[in-house]
Amino acid sequence: MNASADQGKRLLSAPSALLSVDLRAGERLHLWVGLIEEGAGLVTVSRDGNRIGDWRLGEPGVWTFIDIGTEEAGRLDIIAEGQPAEISAAYAFDPTRVMRDGVRLLHVHPRTAAPDVPDGYHFRQPFGWMNDPNGWSRFGGHFHLFYQHFPHIPRWNTMHWGHAVSDDMLRWRHLPVFLRPDPALFPVDDLSGGAYSGSAIATPDGLRAFFTERRAGREPEDQIQLTALSRDGWSAEPPRVVLPLRPDLPGLTKDFRDPYVFTGPDGRLKMLLGSRDALGGVVLLYETDDRAGVTGWRFRDVLHRQTRNPQSVCECPCMVRLGPDDWALIYGMLSSTDPATGRRNLSSVVLGSFDGQRLTPRHEQELDFGSDAYAFQAMPTEDGIVGIAWLSNWATVNKRQDNPTAMTLPRRMLLTDGILHTPPIDGVATLRRQMLDVEALAGGSAMPLPGGAAEIEITLTHPGAAMRLDLQHPDLPLGIEVSAEGIEILHDPPGEGRIRYLAAGAAPRTLRLFIDTGSIEVFADGGRWTGTKRIAGFAPVTSTRIAAGRENVAGLVAYGLGL
Repeated sequence: MNASADQGKRLLSAPSALLSVDLRAGERLHLWVGLIEEGAGLVTVSRDGNRIGDWRLGEPGVWTFIDIGTEEAGRLDIIAEGQPAEISAAYAFDPTRVMRDGVRLLHVHPRTAAPDVPDGYHFRQPFGWMNDPNGWSRFGGHFHLFYQHFPHIPRWNTMHWGHAVSDDMLRWRHLPVFLRPDPALFPVDDLSGGAYSGSAIATPDGLRAFFTERRAGREPEDQIQLTALSRDGWSAEPPRVVLPLRPDLPGLTKDFRDPYVFTGPDGRLKMLLGSRDALGGVVLLYETDDRAGVTGWRFRDVLHRQTRNPQSVCECPCMVRLGPDDWALIYGMLSSTDPATGRRNLSSVVLGSFDGQRLTPRHEQELDFGSDAYAFQAMPTEDGIVGIAWLSNWATVNKRQDNPTAMTLPRRMLLTDGILHTPPIDGVATLRRQMLDVEALAGGSAMPLPGGAAEIEITLTHPGAAMRLDLQHPDLPLGIEVSAEGIEILHDPPGEGRIRYLAAGAAPRTLRLFIDTGSIEVFADGGRWTGTKRIAGFAPVTSTRIAAGRENVAGLVAYGLGL
């Protein structure tokens, strides 16, 4: 069964061992293998010396996925024949216990390994790339977080869906990759699509995911909507198309993506999709009478239109009920710019009433003044609505460079006096490992932050009292300032240009800061103003100091954090 190479291509003088693993009884093995050089290649798998299968390898950049199960314990040897090959990632799991135990990582290529952040407490992928949260849901007694994922390098490419589950939305168990795109989309430099963002709902049959499949150059649509059912909560049945065409609307672009499915006030399933027309970004509304969400989807109307940034696409829409007649529509504005501050790709919240067909706005506000809480997705829980976002922004991510990122802390959505507040979930208090001595900080000296992971609570003498907190970071000036202009995250890396991460007009009395390697999150007055900023690299904040306005600080509490 050996594969012969094309004439003139170099063959290995002997088969090359890629990996040997000891599988436990009942475990499955998932791995991806790819060629390093052009030519013919074959990967074989043997169990205790007996060959059990082989797979021909595609061109370099096309990763062959291998799924092997075994009833009895034994050693598996993965061997490459022909041209040199490599494994990007491999893990094992017991299907009967994976929801409780997660996967067991066996091998990750150094090129795709996750950053070493031992004291970090934000969710990160186990390997490869991650962006938008997807399928944020509750099913089978667990919280599910799917996410946009590329397993093979820590940069955006052909999209998969990664997957993790949790009992508290803070401590996660990694599960098998949930959605894998057509291998024809794999060439590393193609960037042509895959399984784009979407949502998931619990149904009597299982957890049903909805997502956009993108194939560049496909006609008449390169973006269509699919659904896939998971009966066990971790594996997906073959997907099927639910929306093959865009609605026939004047000037609608081919942007047609990110299905968010929820139950409307009339009991019908609704689907939101993001797009753009000649006037600006639009959110499209569909509905179906099918409680499983598989058939009968029909276009109803443009639910919302934004014209402040005509060039921007509405994407990653999300809609949740906050009260009997109170709904929140959240969406990202790709390619938007705030002329006052220079911030890009803003996220907006529209608060109003929704009768199942029309959204009647009462108030609109910005989701996050730091702009690095993108693709926000929310779900109902026993404790109210909780959302999560990608802790980054396309404005500062280069798709041709490695950019390992994280998710924000989960946030509650509370409506107070007609304004949305987004404080962190109460469970973040369980991250506190130790109380830090704030005496030095109160006295104007630097307070060390062990491991660079901390929570700091500051109470000011009166709303809007001026104060500046400096955060010592080896690579850039960083801090938080309250002034007559509002609250600002001071973040000025070399070469970025002057961008102000400012909540204009904010006059908070309390600040709650969460500092981690690679990020800072600010929750002012219980989330009335929330700001998130990704910090490039993995150097931690080492200490903090009140640089100005110490006389306006009435209270200080600080904790070292960790999982």
